[in-house]
Amino acid sequence: MLPGEAAIIQQLFEAGLEIFHLRKPDADERAIGALLDAIPSMYHDRIALHSFHQLAKEYDIRHLHFTEEHRRETDSARLSQLRDEDYRLSTSVHELSELETLSHYFWYTFFSPVFDSLSKPGYKGFAEDGFYLSQEYKPVPVIALGGIDADNMEKVADMNFDGAAVLGIIWNEPAKAVDNFKLLKKQQELIWRQQFCPKSKKGQS
Repeated sequence: MLPGEAAIIQQLFEAGLEIFHLRKPDADERAIGALLDAIPSMYHDRIALHSFHQLAKEYDIRHLHFTEEHRRETDSARLSQLRDEDYRLSTSVHELSELETLSHYFWYTFFSPVFDSLSKPGYKGFAEDGFYLSQEYKPVPVIALGGIDADNMEKVADMNFDGAAVLGIIWNEPAKAVDNFKLLKKQQELIWRQQFCPKSKKGQS
């Protein structure tokens, strides 16, 4: 837990953060609840819980994340039930072979580490020059995670990922979290325009 963390999270939402993954592996349920209490309820439907899924109903949270271990321990009937109850499910994988086996019950998955981790020194990325994620490996949308910053976000798009998640670039320096996020957001918008907006004809603007 970080000083002023809830206020930073609120500012990130205000700056355009789509989904905030609440991952605190060493925190107990009471600490997670206290953090949620400090985040305005209007943002709770944009929070993904990584643990203590039972808090979802209390805080009107609709997004549940499954770690690899949790996913393997959860049968398809339970996943189906959660989807029927309008929960949005996500998960994490670290091997290409695992991507192919993911259930359609998941909205998306994280795939990591793409680049050398910023938050875990020595955690080496797998994406070498020329890496491309073929559609055959994507039964669900795949979100790149690991070592992502404004300088390599374009590579993430070129590798055919469906989005990017960030950790170290935001939380290694909490005082700069919002400013660094805004830089990422600006870079994301630039990449989107380059990929999807038609170029103007010569002599036109």
